[in-house]
Amino acid sequence: MFRRFLQGGVLMAVVLGAGPALAQKKQGDVNVFLRGGIGDYTGDLGDLSSTGPLWGLTLNLQPTTFLGFEVGYEGSQNKVADTRLFDAPSLVRNGGSALVKVSPPFLTAVRPFAGVGLGLSYVDVRGAGAGLYDSDLMEEVPLAVGLEFNTGGLTAGVRGTYRVLIDQDFADATSTDDAGGGLMDASLTLGARF
Repeated sequence: MFRRFLQGGVLMAVVLGAGPALAQKKQGDVNVFLRGGIGDYTGDLGDLSSTGPLWGLTLNLQPTTFLGFEVGYEGSQNKVADTRLFDAPSLVRNGGSALVKVSPPFLTAVRPFAGVGLGLSYVDVRGAGAGLYDSDLMEEVPLAVGLEFNTGGLTAGVRGTYRVLIDQDFADATSTDDAGGGLMDASLTLGARF
């Protein structure tokens, strides 16, 4: 497990370090954008939570028209929907991820894309529910699809991301079986191109 953390960290460092070398002088090679939307857990975990807000900041490097790399921060907050608790806690997630994106090489102004990557998030259980829910560090495999609109110095878009959760121990005590599930979100993006 530590090996996966280390590999993810190395991947993020390589992408960040390679950014200046990959970026050329034309506008659009480097994009910085804010994300905002909604998200919820799926599967058994979805039965325990409600839909909540999502936010983030992303750096996108586009060395070619068909290949891109993203690194970013993301956070979300979901209330726990547990009838056993009078005052249910919130699951506040903060984390980072690195993503490799592919898109059709002939589309740049309106660019559809698909991506896959690695992520690591810390879920902080805030409020009542100690003993049933514990704060936890979880590994993720984000799978994203979306559409970006690029013009001049601006970029905007819409995307959906499903995160396969490798580890979701924050909800272990709530179920006799393995509480499985993922994390799905939909968001809008808005930012600048350089």
